[in-house]
Amino acid sequence: MGSQEVSTVDWQGKHVTVAGLGVSGIPAARALHERGALVTAVNDGDDERARAQAAELEALGITVRLGDGATLPPSTELVVTAPGWQPDKPLFLAAAEAGVPVWGDVELAWRLRGDNGRKAAPWLAVTGTNGKTTTVRMLASILEAAGLRTAAVGNIGVSLLDAVLGETEYDVLAVELSSYQLHWAPSLRAHSAAVLNLAPDHLDWHGSMEAYAADKGRVYEGNTVACVYNVADPATEDLVREADVEEGCRAIGFTLGAPGPSQLGVVDGILVDRAFVANRQKQAQELAEVADVNPPAPHNIANALAAAALARAFGVEPAAVRDGLRAFRPDAHRIEHVADIGEVAYVDDSKATNTHATEASLAAYDSIVWIAGGLAKGATFDELVTGAAKRLRGVVLMGADRALIHEALTRHAPEVPVVDLERTDTGAMSEAVARAAELARPGDTVLLAPACASMDMFTNYNKRGEAFAAPGPAPRGTRCSARAAGCSR
Repeated sequence: MGSQEVSTVDWQGKHVTVAGLGVSGIPAARALHERGALVTAVNDGDDERARAQAAELEALGITVRLGDGATLPPSTELVVTAPGWQPDKPLFLAAAEAGVPVWGDVELAWRLRGDNGRKAAPWLAVTGTNGKTTTVRMLASILEAAGLRTAAVGNIGVSLLDAVLGETEYDVLAVELSSYQLHWAPSLRAHSAAVLNLAPDHLDWHGSMEAYAADKGRVYEGNTVACVYNVADPATEDLVREADVEEGCRAIGFTLGAPGPSQLGVVDGILVDRAFVANRQKQAQELAEVADVNPPAPHNIANALAAAALARAFGVEPAAVRDGLRAFRPDAHRIEHVADIGEVAYVDDSKATNTHATEASLAAYDSIVWIAGGLAKGATFDELVTGAAKRLRGVVLMGADRALIHEALTRHAPEVPVVDLERTDTGAMSEAVARAAELARPGDTVLLAPACASMDMFTNYNKRGEAFAAPGPAPRGTRCSARAAGCSR
C-alpha cells in the first residue's frame, strides 16, 4: 500500500476484539463500534479504574470482559491490541493459530485515516531508543512555524485515532512511534521517518536486540521521500539499507560534525543542510544556530537536526526551522534546568531511565555530581561509568539496584566519592539532593540522570523529577530539594 492510499474496510458486523483499555484501547473500541463492528474489549486488570472504563464502554453497547485478557473471544475476526501487550500472550498465540490478524492502535489509525471523508494527512514518523518525544515536539514546532496545521501524536501520549478521526483537518502529523507500536503496524507507510538511535531496551518484550532493531526499522518501510538516520549510530543506517522504500526515497543522515552531501550537521555553531539544497555536493543551507536549540546539549542538537531533516523533507523553508527551534520548550524532566544555587546548577533529567539516555545526559556537562539509581531492568553500567568517569565530581546512589552502579564505579572510577543511600522511601530524594550539594563545588552541575526506572520508589519518572525539584523549607540536617539546596545542613 503506497503512503497516499487509504485502506477501506467494511466494519459492519465484523467481530473485533480490542485487547487492553486506556489511551489506545478506549478510542479504538469507540471508533470500531461507531463503524458497526461488534466489539468485545478484554483487559487483564479488574481494578477500580478498569471498571470505570468498562462502564463507559458498556454504556455505548460495547461488551467488556475484565480480568480475562488472555482469552480470545469466540468468532473474533480481528484483534486490535494496546501496544504494551507482549506478543507471547496466549490471546495472540490463539489468534495466530486461528489465522486471526492482530493490529495495533497505530495500524488501526493508519487504516482509518481519511475515513471521515477528509484528505488523509501525511505522517512524519520518529522512533529510536531515546529522544523521540523531544524530536517529535521540535518537529511539530517547526511545522507550526511554517504555517502548517499539525499535531504531535502517538507514543507522546496523544491518541493517533483521535487525531486522524477528529474534527481538525491536519496538513501533516508529527508521529512518535515506539517499538511496541511498530511491531503491530505492518501496513504503515510514512512520508518520511527517522530512527534516532539504537541501544538495548525492552529486550524482555522483543526477545532479542535483533528483534528490537527490526521492529524499529519497520518505520522506514514504504517511505516515499526520506529515511533519516544517525551518522554516529551505524545501526540506524543499516536499517535504511534493509528497508523496502518507494522509488526515489533518499537516505538522509544527521551528524554533530560537518555534514557530507545528503546530510545535515553543524559547522562553526550553525546547523546546516547539505541534503535539501540545489547542489548538495558544493552547497550548504544555514538553518539555525546551536544557540537556538533549547537546551543546546549534544544529544538535543542531534534531536534538532533529525527534526529539521524531516521538516525539510516535507518542504519546510529554512526560516521556519530556525523559528520553530527557537519557539520550542522541552517537556519537564528532560535535562530541565531547575535552579542555580551557590554557583552550582541543578538539572532534572529523570526521563533518563536507561544507560543510553544517561550517557547522553552526562556528556552534556563538564563537572558533575551525579544522582542515579532505581530499577536497572537488567542493565549493566560498566560502559556508562567508564565513559563518564572523568566528568564525575561525586555520585549519590539511591534505589533498589544502586549496588550495580556502585560496583561499576568501584571498578572504573574508584577515586570518585560515592554516597550510598540505603533508604528507599520517596523522602530519600531530598536527602540525595542535600548530599549532592555537599559534594558540589562552584561551576559543577548536580544532575539527576538515574539510568534506571523509577517504580521502586516513585509512581513514575515525573514524580521522581518533581521530588528532585520540589521547593520548600527543609528540616535542618537531612531533607533538602534542588530548589532548597542552599538550606542549612
